Amino acid sequence: MTPMTTAQICAAVQGVLFGEAETVITAVSTDSRTVTPGAWFVPLAGERFDGHDYIGMALDRGAAGCFCAKLPKNIREDKAYILVEDTRRALRDWSAWYRNQYDIPVVQITGSMGKTTFKELLAGILSQRYRTLKTPGNLNGDIGAPLTLLSLEPEHEAAVVETGMDEFGQIRYLGQAIRPDVAVITIIDDVHLSHFGSREDILKAKSEIFENLRPGGIAILNGDDPLLNTLSLRCEAVRCGQSPSCGVRVTELEDLGLEGVRCTIATEQDSYPLAIPAPGVHMATLAALAVAAAECLGLTKEEIIQGVESYAPADNRLRVEHLPGNRIMINDSYNANPRSVRADVVILSQHKGGKRIAMLGDMTELGAAEASGHQSVGELVGQLGIDILLAVGPRSKEYMVPAAQAAGCAEVRWYPDREAVKSDLLDLFAPGDALLIKASHFFGRFDLMADFLRDYSF
Repeated sequence: MTPMTTAQICAAVQGVLFGEAETVITAVSTDSRTVTPGAWFVPLAGERFDGHDYIGMALDRGAAGCFCAKLPKNIREDKAYILVEDTRRALRDWSAWYRNQYDIPVVQITGSMGKTTFKELLAGILSQRYRTLKTPGNLNGDIGAPLTLLSLEPEHEAAVVETGMDEFGQIRYLGQAIRPDVAVITIIDDVHLSHFGSREDILKAKSEIFENLRPGGIAILNGDDPLLNTLSLRCEAVRCGQSPSCGVRVTELEDLGLEGVRCTIATEQDSYPLAIPAPGVHMATLAALAVAAAECLGLTKEEIIQGVESYAPADNRLRVEHLPGNRIMINDSYNANPRSVRADVVILSQHKGGKRIAMLGDMTELGAAEASGHQSVGELVGQLGIDILLAVGPRSKEYMVPAAQAAGCAEVRWYPDREAVKSDLLDLFAPGDALLIKASHFFGRFDLMADFLRDYSF
Protein backbone atom coordinates (compact mmCIF):
# COMPACT_ATOMS: atom_id res chain seq x y z
CA MET A 1 0.00 0.00 0.00
CA THR A 2 1.14 3.51 -0.81
CA PRO A 3 1.20 5.53 2.44
CA MET A 4 -1.66 7.99 2.82
CA THR A 5 -3.11 10.24 5.51
CA THR A 6 -6.20 9.80 7.62
CA ALA A 7 -7.60 12.94 6.00
CA GLN A 8 -7.35 11.29 2.55
CA ILE A 9 -9.04 8.13 3.82
CA CYS A 10 -11.80 10.12 5.48
CA ALA A 11 -12.50 12.04 2.28
CA ALA A 12 -12.53 8.79 0.28
CA VAL A 13 -15.24 7.24 2.47
CA GLN A 14 -17.09 10.47 3.31
CA GLY A 15 -16.76 9.81 7.02
CA VAL A 16 -16.21 11.96 10.09
CA LEU A 17 -12.66 12.07 11.42
CA PHE A 18 -11.82 12.07 15.10
CA GLY A 19 -8.11 12.55 15.67
CA GLU A 20 -5.13 13.83 13.70
CA ALA A 21 -5.75 14.48 10.00
CA GLU A 22 -2.11 13.95 9.00
CA THR A 23 -1.57 10.56 10.61
CA VAL A 24 0.13 8.37 7.98
CA ILE A 25 -1.35 4.94 7.26
CA THR A 26 0.88 2.27 5.72
CA ALA A 27 -1.26 -0.91 5.78
CA VAL A 28 -4.80 -2.21 6.28
CA SER A 29 -6.14 -5.13 8.31
CA THR A 30 -9.56 -6.61 9.05
CA ASP A 31 -8.11 -8.97 11.66
CA SER A 32 -6.94 -7.53 14.97
CA ARG A 33 -4.52 -10.46 15.33
CA THR A 34 -2.56 -9.46 12.22
CA VAL A 35 -2.36 -5.71 12.78
CA THR A 36 1.06 -4.14 12.26
CA PRO A 37 2.27 -0.73 13.49
CA GLY A 38 0.91 2.06 11.29
CA ALA A 39 -1.98 -0.04 9.96
CA TRP A 40 -5.63 0.97 9.64
CA PHE A 41 -8.06 -1.45 11.28
CA VAL A 42 -11.42 -2.19 9.65
CA PRO A 43 -13.82 -3.81 12.13
CA LEU A 44 -16.34 -5.96 10.28
CA ALA A 45 -19.59 -7.38 11.62
CA GLY A 46 -20.80 -10.91 10.93
CA GLU A 47 -23.55 -13.18 12.16
CA ARG A 48 -21.47 -14.40 15.11
CA PHE A 49 -19.03 -11.57 15.73
CA ASP A 50 -18.56 -7.81 15.65
CA GLY A 51 -15.12 -6.46 14.89
CA HIS A 52 -15.87 -3.38 16.97
CA ASP A 53 -15.27 -5.60 20.01
CA TYR A 54 -11.62 -5.90 18.93
CA ILE A 55 -10.83 -2.24 18.24
CA GLY A 56 -8.99 -1.93 21.54
CA MET A 57 -6.85 -4.97 20.77
CA ALA A 58 -6.02 -3.65 17.29
CA LEU A 59 -5.00 -0.26 18.62
CA ASP A 60 -2.90 -1.85 21.36
CA ARG A 61 -1.08 -3.88 18.69
CA GLY A 62 -0.07 -0.71 16.88
CA ALA A 63 -2.94 0.21 14.58
CA ALA A 64 -2.87 3.96 13.95
CA GLY A 65 -6.65 4.13 13.78
CA CYS A 66 -9.83 2.49 12.58
CA PHE A 67 -13.20 2.81 10.92
CA CYS A 68 -16.16 2.49 13.24
CA ALA A 69 -19.91 2.49 12.82
CA LYS A 70 -20.13 3.38 16.51
CA LEU A 71 -17.47 5.25 18.40
CA PRO A 72 -15.80 3.45 21.31
CA LYS A 73 -16.64 4.78 24.76
CA ASN A 74 -13.03 5.68 25.37
CA ILE A 75 -11.37 7.66 22.56
CA ARG A 76 -7.58 7.52 22.61
CA GLU A 77 -5.95 10.85 21.79
CA ASP A 78 -2.98 9.16 20.12
CA LYS A 79 -5.24 7.31 17.61
CA ALA A 80 -7.54 8.28 14.74
CA TYR A 81 -11.13 7.17 14.23
CA ILE A 82 -13.33 7.62 11.16
CA LEU A 83 -17.04 7.30 11.83
CA VAL A 84 -18.96 5.72 8.92
CA GLU A 85 -22.40 4.19 8.45
CA ASP A 86 -21.09 0.81 7.34
CA THR A 87 -17.48 -0.34 7.80
CA ARG A 88 -17.71 -2.95 5.03
CA ARG A 89 -18.89 -0.33 2.54
CA ALA A 90 -16.22 2.07 3.79
CA LEU A 91 -13.59 -0.56 2.95
CA ARG A 92 -15.01 -0.84 -0.58
CA ASP A 93 -15.19 2.95 -1.02
CA TRP A 94 -11.63 3.38 0.22
CA SER A 95 -10.41 0.73 -2.25
CA ALA A 96 -12.31 2.48 -5.08
CA TRP A 97 -10.56 5.77 -4.34
CA TYR A 98 -7.21 3.99 -4.05
CA ARG A 99 -7.65 2.08 -7.31
CA ASN A 100 -8.26 5.40 -9.08
CA GLN A 101 -4.78 6.54 -8.09
CA TYR A 102 -3.37 3.90 -10.47
CA ASP A 103 -3.62 4.30 -14.23
CA ILE A 104 -2.91 0.67 -15.05
CA PRO A 105 -4.93 -1.99 -16.91
CA VAL A 106 -7.16 -4.01 -14.61
CA VAL A 107 -8.91 -7.28 -15.48
CA GLN A 108 -11.98 -8.35 -13.48
CA ILE A 109 -13.04 -12.00 -13.57
CA THR A 110 -16.21 -13.81 -12.59
CA GLY A 111 -17.98 -17.03 -13.57
CA SER A 112 -19.52 -20.15 -12.07
CA MET A 113 -16.27 -22.10 -12.42
CA GLY A 114 -12.66 -21.60 -13.37
CA LYS A 115 -12.22 -18.13 -11.87
CA THR A 116 -9.14 -18.87 -9.81
CA THR A 117 -7.57 -21.09 -12.46
CA PHE A 118 -8.09 -18.39 -15.08
CA LYS A 119 -6.74 -15.73 -12.73
CA GLU A 120 -3.55 -17.71 -12.18
CA LEU A 121 -3.20 -18.45 -15.91
CA LEU A 122 -3.71 -14.85 -17.03
CA ALA A 123 -1.56 -13.34 -14.28
CA GLY A 124 1.25 -15.70 -15.29
CA ILE A 125 0.99 -14.53 -18.89
CA LEU A 126 0.85 -10.83 -18.02
CA SER A 127 3.82 -11.25 -15.70
CA GLN A 128 5.96 -12.01 -18.73
CA ARG A 129 5.85 -8.25 -19.41
CA TYR A 130 4.14 -6.43 -16.55
CA ARG A 131 4.62 -6.47 -12.80
CA THR A 132 1.19 -7.90 -12.11
CA LEU A 133 -0.92 -7.86 -8.96
CA LYS A 134 -3.38 -10.75 -8.62
CA THR A 135 -6.02 -11.74 -6.10
CA PRO A 136 -4.31 -13.86 -3.42
CA GLY A 137 -5.81 -17.33 -3.15
CA ASN A 138 -9.58 -17.16 -3.50
CA LEU A 139 -10.15 -13.87 -1.64
CA ASN A 140 -12.75 -12.74 -4.15
CA GLY A 141 -15.60 -11.39 -2.01
CA ASP A 142 -16.69 -8.13 -0.41
CA ILE A 143 -13.58 -8.11 1.76
CA GLY A 144 -10.99 -9.88 -0.38
CA ALA A 145 -11.45 -7.84 -3.56
CA PRO A 146 -11.11 -4.44 -1.81
CA LEU A 147 -8.06 -5.70 0.10
CA THR A 148 -6.54 -6.80 -3.21
CA LEU A 149 -6.97 -3.29 -4.63
CA LEU A 150 -5.51 -1.75 -1.50
CA SER A 151 -2.38 -3.88 -1.97
CA LEU A 152 -1.49 -2.08 -5.20
CA GLU A 153 2.01 -0.64 -5.09
CA PRO A 154 3.70 1.94 -7.32
CA GLU A 155 5.67 -0.81 -9.09
CA HIS A 156 2.53 -2.61 -10.30
CA GLU A 157 1.78 -2.29 -14.01
CA ALA A 158 -1.34 -4.48 -14.27
CA ALA A 159 -3.84 -6.20 -11.98
CA VAL A 160 -6.06 -9.28 -12.22
CA VAL A 161 -8.92 -9.25 -9.73
CA GLU A 162 -11.23 -12.22 -9.14
CA THR A 163 -14.80 -11.59 -7.97
CA GLY A 164 -17.33 -14.09 -6.63
CA MET A 165 -20.93 -13.65 -5.59
CA ASP A 166 -23.85 -15.17 -3.72
CA GLU A 167 -26.48 -12.50 -4.32
CA PHE A 168 -27.66 -9.96 -6.86
CA GLY A 169 -25.74 -6.72 -6.80
CA GLN A 170 -22.49 -8.13 -5.43
CA ILE A 171 -20.56 -8.11 -8.72
CA ARG A 172 -21.81 -4.56 -9.41
CA TYR A 173 -20.80 -3.50 -5.89
CA LEU A 174 -17.25 -4.78 -6.36
CA GLY A 175 -17.03 -3.53 -9.94
CA GLN A 176 -17.69 0.01 -8.73
CA ALA A 177 -14.30 -0.18 -7.02
CA ILE A 178 -12.43 -2.28 -9.59
CA ARG A 179 -13.55 -0.37 -12.72
CA PRO A 180 -11.99 -2.92 -15.09
CA ASP A 181 -10.56 -2.38 -18.54
CA VAL A 182 -11.28 -6.03 -19.36
CA ALA A 183 -14.20 -8.02 -17.90
CA VAL A 184 -14.22 -11.82 -18.22
CA ILE A 185 -16.95 -14.39 -17.58
CA THR A 186 -15.63 -17.96 -17.67
CA ILE A 187 -18.92 -19.91 -17.71
CA ILE A 188 -22.48 -20.01 -16.33
CA ASP A 189 -23.50 -23.22 -14.56
CA ASP A 190 -25.57 -24.76 -11.75
CA VAL A 191 -23.60 -23.18 -8.93
CA HIS A 192 -25.28 -21.15 -6.16
CA LEU A 193 -28.73 -22.29 -7.29
CA SER A 194 -29.59 -22.29 -3.60
CA HIS A 195 -29.16 -18.49 -3.77
CA PHE A 196 -30.60 -17.96 -7.26
CA GLY A 197 -33.68 -19.44 -8.87
CA SER A 198 -32.19 -20.44 -12.21
CA ARG A 199 -29.16 -20.27 -14.49
CA GLU A 200 -30.79 -17.24 -16.10
CA ASP A 201 -30.69 -15.49 -12.73
CA ILE A 202 -27.03 -16.43 -12.33
CA LEU A 203 -26.34 -14.99 -15.79
CA LYS A 204 -28.09 -11.76 -14.84
CA ALA A 205 -26.06 -11.44 -11.65
CA LYS A 206 -22.75 -12.27 -13.33
CA SER A 207 -23.46 -9.80 -16.15
CA GLU A 208 -23.25 -6.95 -13.66
CA ILE A 209 -19.50 -7.15 -14.35
CA PHE A 210 -19.97 -5.13 -17.54
CA GLU A 211 -21.69 -2.19 -15.86
CA ASN A 212 -18.47 -0.66 -14.55
CA LEU A 213 -16.17 -1.17 -17.52
CA ARG A 214 -14.01 1.87 -18.13
CA PRO A 215 -14.50 3.73 -21.44
CA GLY A 216 -13.27 1.55 -24.29
CA GLY A 217 -13.38 -1.55 -22.07
CA ILE A 218 -13.69 -5.03 -23.54
CA ALA A 219 -15.84 -8.02 -22.54
CA ILE A 220 -14.35 -11.50 -22.98
CA LEU A 221 -16.79 -14.40 -22.86
CA ASN A 222 -16.88 -18.17 -23.15
CA GLY A 223 -18.35 -18.51 -26.64
CA ASP A 224 -19.31 -22.15 -26.07
CA ASP A 225 -21.73 -21.20 -23.29
CA PRO A 226 -25.32 -20.98 -24.65
CA LEU A 227 -26.45 -18.52 -21.98
CA LEU A 228 -23.49 -16.19 -22.43
CA ASN A 229 -24.23 -16.19 -26.16
CA THR A 230 -27.63 -14.64 -25.46
CA LEU A 231 -25.98 -11.45 -24.16
CA SER A 232 -26.11 -8.35 -26.30
CA LEU A 233 -23.55 -5.90 -24.93
CA ARG A 234 -22.91 -2.24 -25.65
CA CYS A 235 -19.16 -2.71 -25.35
CA GLU A 236 -16.81 -4.63 -27.61
CA ALA A 237 -17.19 -8.35 -26.92
CA VAL A 238 -14.78 -11.18 -27.78
CA ARG A 239 -16.11 -14.75 -27.64
CA CYS A 240 -13.67 -17.60 -27.14
CA GLY A 241 -14.01 -21.36 -27.53
CA GLN A 242 -14.37 -24.20 -29.99
CA SER A 243 -17.59 -22.99 -31.63
CA PRO A 244 -17.25 -21.79 -35.25
CA SER A 245 -18.79 -18.45 -34.30
CA CYS A 246 -16.03 -17.67 -31.80
CA GLY A 247 -13.64 -14.88 -32.70
CA VAL A 248 -10.90 -16.63 -30.71
CA ARG A 249 -10.92 -20.33 -31.65
CA VAL A 250 -9.55 -23.45 -30.01
CA THR A 251 -8.23 -25.83 -32.69
CA GLU A 252 -6.02 -28.93 -32.86
CA LEU A 253 -7.03 -29.89 -29.32
CA GLU A 254 -5.06 -32.83 -27.92
CA ASP A 255 -5.83 -34.30 -24.50
CA LEU A 256 -2.63 -35.65 -22.90
CA GLY A 257 -4.41 -36.99 -19.83
CA LEU A 258 -2.61 -36.23 -16.58
CA GLU A 259 0.23 -34.59 -18.52
CA GLY A 260 -1.88 -31.68 -19.72
CA VAL A 261 -3.32 -30.35 -22.97
CA ARG A 262 -1.99 -29.18 -26.31
CA CYS A 263 -3.95 -26.91 -28.60
CA THR A 264 -3.75 -23.99 -30.98
CA ILE A 265 -5.54 -20.73 -30.26
CA ALA A 266 -6.38 -18.79 -33.43
CA THR A 267 -7.24 -15.08 -33.26
CA GLU A 268 -7.63 -12.39 -35.90
CA GLN A 269 -4.14 -11.24 -34.97
CA ASP A 270 -2.15 -14.49 -34.76
CA SER A 271 -2.05 -18.23 -34.05
CA TYR A 272 -0.71 -19.60 -30.77
CA PRO A 273 0.49 -23.21 -30.39
CA LEU A 274 0.14 -23.88 -26.66
CA ALA A 275 1.33 -26.58 -24.28
CA ILE A 276 -0.78 -26.28 -21.13
CA PRO A 277 0.85 -28.11 -18.18
CA ALA A 278 -2.46 -28.94 -16.47
CA PRO A 279 -4.96 -31.72 -17.19
CA GLY A 280 -8.50 -31.29 -18.52
CA VAL A 281 -9.73 -30.17 -21.92
CA HIS A 282 -11.54 -27.29 -20.22
CA MET A 283 -8.09 -25.71 -19.85
CA ALA A 284 -8.10 -25.00 -23.59
CA THR A 285 -11.13 -22.72 -23.26
CA LEU A 286 -9.57 -20.91 -20.31
CA ALA A 287 -6.41 -20.51 -22.36
CA ALA A 288 -8.42 -19.00 -25.21
CA LEU A 289 -9.95 -16.47 -22.81
CA ALA A 290 -6.49 -15.67 -21.47
CA VAL A 291 -5.00 -15.24 -24.95
CA ALA A 292 -7.80 -12.83 -25.85
CA ALA A 293 -7.18 -10.76 -22.70
CA ALA A 294 -3.40 -10.79 -23.16
CA GLU A 295 -3.73 -9.63 -26.77
CA CYS A 296 -5.94 -6.77 -25.62
CA LEU A 297 -3.21 -5.72 -23.20
CA GLY A 298 -0.46 -5.78 -25.82
CA LEU A 299 1.50 -8.93 -25.09
CA THR A 300 3.54 -10.55 -27.84
CA LYS A 301 3.11 -14.07 -29.21
CA GLU A 302 6.27 -15.24 -27.46
CA GLU A 303 5.18 -13.77 -24.13
CA ILE A 304 1.77 -15.44 -24.35
CA ILE A 305 3.18 -18.86 -25.25
CA GLN A 306 5.81 -18.68 -22.50
CA GLY A 307 3.24 -17.49 -19.96
CA VAL A 308 0.93 -20.44 -20.66
CA GLU A 309 3.82 -22.90 -20.42
CA SER A 310 4.77 -21.50 -17.01
CA TYR A 311 1.27 -21.94 -15.54
CA ALA A 312 1.12 -23.46 -12.06
CA PRO A 313 -2.24 -24.19 -10.40
CA ALA A 314 -3.23 -22.55 -7.15
CA ASP A 315 -3.30 -24.67 -3.99
CA ASN A 316 -5.87 -27.48 -4.07
CA ARG A 317 -6.94 -26.57 -7.63
CA LEU A 318 -6.48 -29.58 -9.89
CA ARG A 319 -2.91 -30.25 -8.87
CA VAL A 320 -1.39 -33.54 -10.02
CA GLU A 321 0.86 -34.51 -7.13
CA HIS A 322 3.28 -37.44 -7.16
CA LEU A 323 3.50 -39.33 -3.87
CA PRO A 324 5.85 -42.15 -2.83
CA GLY A 325 5.47 -45.48 -4.61
CA ASN A 326 4.44 -43.88 -7.90
CA ARG A 327 1.11 -42.94 -6.35
CA ILE A 328 -0.66 -40.03 -8.01
CA MET A 329 -2.99 -37.67 -6.13
CA ILE A 330 -5.25 -35.48 -8.23
CA ASN A 331 -5.87 -32.78 -5.64
CA ASP A 332 -8.86 -30.63 -6.63
CA SER A 333 -10.12 -30.42 -3.09
CA TYR A 334 -10.92 -26.73 -2.86
CA ASN A 335 -14.45 -26.80 -4.28
CA ALA A 336 -16.85 -28.83 -6.38
CA ASN A 337 -19.92 -28.68 -8.56
CA PRO A 338 -21.34 -31.33 -10.91
CA ARG A 339 -19.60 -30.10 -14.06
CA SER A 340 -16.18 -29.77 -12.45
CA VAL A 341 -16.45 -33.15 -10.69
CA ARG A 342 -17.42 -34.86 -13.93
CA ALA A 343 -14.46 -33.23 -15.68
CA ASP A 344 -12.13 -34.51 -12.96
CA VAL A 345 -13.59 -38.02 -13.17
CA VAL A 346 -12.77 -38.03 -16.90
CA ILE A 347 -9.18 -37.05 -16.06
CA LEU A 348 -8.94 -39.81 -13.45
CA SER A 349 -10.29 -42.36 -15.94
CA GLN A 350 -7.28 -41.74 -18.19
CA HIS A 351 -4.82 -43.09 -15.62
CA LYS A 352 -3.08 -46.29 -16.66
CA GLY A 353 -1.09 -48.80 -14.68
CA GLY A 354 -3.01 -48.92 -11.41
CA LYS A 355 -6.36 -48.54 -9.71
CA ARG A 356 -8.42 -45.40 -10.22
CA ILE A 357 -9.90 -44.27 -6.91
CA ALA A 358 -12.35 -41.39 -6.55
CA MET A 359 -12.86 -39.89 -3.10
CA LEU A 360 -15.82 -37.59 -3.69
CA GLY A 361 -17.78 -35.59 -1.15
CA ASP A 362 -21.05 -33.71 -1.09
CA MET A 363 -21.62 -30.74 -3.38
CA THR A 364 -23.39 -27.87 -1.64
CA GLU A 365 -25.41 -24.83 -2.78
CA LEU A 366 -26.93 -26.73 -5.72
CA GLY A 367 -30.53 -26.01 -4.80
CA ALA A 368 -32.93 -27.76 -7.19
CA ALA A 369 -29.99 -29.42 -8.96
CA GLU A 370 -28.83 -31.29 -5.85
CA ALA A 371 -30.27 -34.70 -6.72
CA SER A 372 -29.52 -34.63 -10.45
CA GLY A 373 -26.04 -33.21 -9.88
CA HIS A 374 -24.94 -35.98 -7.53
CA GLN A 375 -26.61 -38.62 -9.66
CA SER A 376 -24.83 -37.46 -12.80
CA VAL A 377 -21.47 -37.82 -11.07
CA GLY A 378 -22.29 -41.31 -9.80
CA GLU A 379 -23.43 -42.40 -13.25
CA LEU A 380 -20.22 -41.17 -14.87
CA VAL A 381 -18.07 -42.92 -12.26
CA GLY A 382 -19.70 -46.20 -13.27
CA GLN A 383 -19.72 -45.53 -17.01
CA LEU A 384 -16.00 -44.68 -17.12
CA GLY A 385 -14.99 -47.74 -15.15
CA ILE A 386 -13.57 -46.00 -12.08
CA ASP A 387 -12.39 -48.88 -9.91
CA ILE A 388 -13.36 -47.56 -6.47
CA LEU A 389 -15.70 -44.79 -5.32
CA LEU A 390 -15.26 -43.56 -1.77
CA ALA A 391 -18.31 -41.36 -1.30
CA VAL A 392 -18.60 -39.02 1.68
CA GLY A 393 -21.61 -37.19 3.10
CA PRO A 394 -25.40 -37.51 3.24
CA ARG A 395 -26.10 -36.13 -0.25
CA SER A 396 -23.60 -38.55 -1.76
CA LYS A 397 -25.18 -41.44 0.14
CA GLU A 398 -28.65 -40.58 -1.11
CA TYR A 399 -27.90 -39.77 -4.73
CA MET A 400 -24.34 -40.52 -5.87
CA VAL A 401 -23.88 -43.99 -4.35
CA PRO A 402 -26.97 -45.67 -5.86
CA ALA A 403 -26.29 -44.01 -9.23
CA ALA A 404 -22.72 -45.33 -9.28
CA GLN A 405 -23.84 -48.82 -8.29
CA ALA A 406 -26.54 -48.86 -10.95
CA ALA A 407 -23.99 -47.72 -13.57
CA GLY A 408 -21.70 -50.63 -12.75
CA CYS A 409 -18.97 -49.20 -10.53
CA ALA A 410 -17.15 -52.27 -9.22
CA GLU A 411 -16.62 -51.05 -5.64
CA VAL A 412 -18.61 -48.33 -3.88
CA ARG A 413 -18.11 -47.42 -0.24
CA TRP A 414 -19.81 -44.68 1.78
CA TYR A 415 -18.57 -42.72 4.81
CA PRO A 416 -20.18 -40.05 6.98
CA ASP A 417 -17.11 -37.78 7.04
CA ARG A 418 -13.53 -37.33 5.89
CA GLU A 419 -11.88 -38.91 8.90
CA ALA A 420 -13.85 -42.12 8.51
CA VAL A 421 -12.22 -42.71 5.11
CA LYS A 422 -8.59 -42.71 6.23
CA SER A 423 -8.11 -46.33 7.23
CA ASP A 424 -9.70 -47.79 4.11
CA LEU A 425 -7.98 -45.28 1.84
CA LEU A 426 -4.53 -46.13 3.17
CA ASP A 427 -5.23 -49.83 2.55
CA LEU A 428 -6.56 -49.22 -0.96
CA PHE A 429 -4.13 -46.57 -2.25
CA ALA A 430 -1.31 -48.79 -3.54
CA PRO A 431 1.78 -48.06 -5.65
CA GLY A 432 0.82 -47.14 -9.20
CA ASP A 433 -2.70 -46.02 -8.23
CA ALA A 434 -4.31 -42.65 -8.89
CA LEU A 435 -6.59 -40.94 -6.39
CA LEU A 436 -8.96 -38.04 -7.06
CA ILE A 437 -9.96 -35.91 -4.05
CA LYS A 438 -12.84 -33.48 -4.53
CA ALA A 439 -15.75 -32.00 -2.58
CA SER A 440 -17.39 -28.65 -1.96
CA HIS A 441 -15.46 -26.04 -0.01
CA PHE A 442 -18.23 -25.88 2.59
CA PHE A 443 -18.21 -29.63 3.15
CA GLY A 444 -15.62 -31.79 4.80
CA ARG A 445 -12.34 -29.89 4.28
CA PHE A 446 -10.95 -32.46 1.86
CA ASP A 447 -7.83 -30.29 1.57
CA LEU A 448 -6.87 -31.66 4.99
CA MET A 449 -6.96 -35.18 3.57
CA ALA A 450 -4.63 -34.02 0.81
CA ASP A 451 -2.29 -32.56 3.45
CA PHE A 452 -2.41 -35.84 5.39
CA LEU A 453 -1.54 -37.96 2.37
CA ARG A 454 1.22 -35.60 1.26
CA ASP A 455 2.92 -35.98 4.64
CA TYR A 456 2.18 -39.68 5.15
CA SER A 457 5.08 -42.18 5.16
CA PHE A 458 3.79 -44.82 2.79
